Amino acid sequence: MRLWVTGYRSYELGVFSANEPKLKIIKAALRAEIIAHFEQHLAWVISGGQLGTEQWGLEVATELKKDYPELQTAMMLPFADFGKNWNETNQTALEVLRSQVDFSAAVSDKPYHSPKQLRNYQEFMLTHTDGALVLYDETAPGKTHYTVEAIQRYQAQHDYELSLLDFDDLQDMANNYQEDQENGFQAE
Repeated sequence: MRLWVTGYRSYELGVFSANEPKLKIIKAALRAEIIAHFEQHLAWVISGGQLGTEQWGLEVATELKKDYPELQTAMMLPFADFGKNWNETNQTALEVLRSQVDFSAAVSDKPYHSPKQLRNYQEFMLTHTDGALVLYDETAPGKTHYTVEAIQRYQAQHDYELSLLDFDDLQDMANNYQEDQENGFQAE
């Protein structure tokens, strides 16, 4: 199985630092979902390079390769100069992550010039994956709403799995994390 991991951008969740406690919870939830999918024959985690869920998903999958060495990772970017307008820190983080995945390419070999490139990217991701894990909650649609709608349209004509991680799931993970801390367990 090939799984597209996507969802909210970091700024949509108010995550601006790798040290924020909520990022530990988000990554723990992504980790649990990726492991659950791996147990159902997940072979590839495929994501984009957006700051937020996409990069976090690939970071988690890359870390999981220590325990699941057969897991493969791919970063697919929508266009050739993706991230070039970001600050130096974010550009460096993108390049470091890109160097850690098993495969990386841009869907369009041209720099950004049209919203059609983003639609083509979405179509590429749908046709090159068997399902999607999306960090998304209907109470806070954001940009991810368009991705979820595209997946649902695609599902109407194709066998395609959609797994949503919503705010309730994150709250459950936070509660479990808190209980573990109170009981003296160390989180990863």
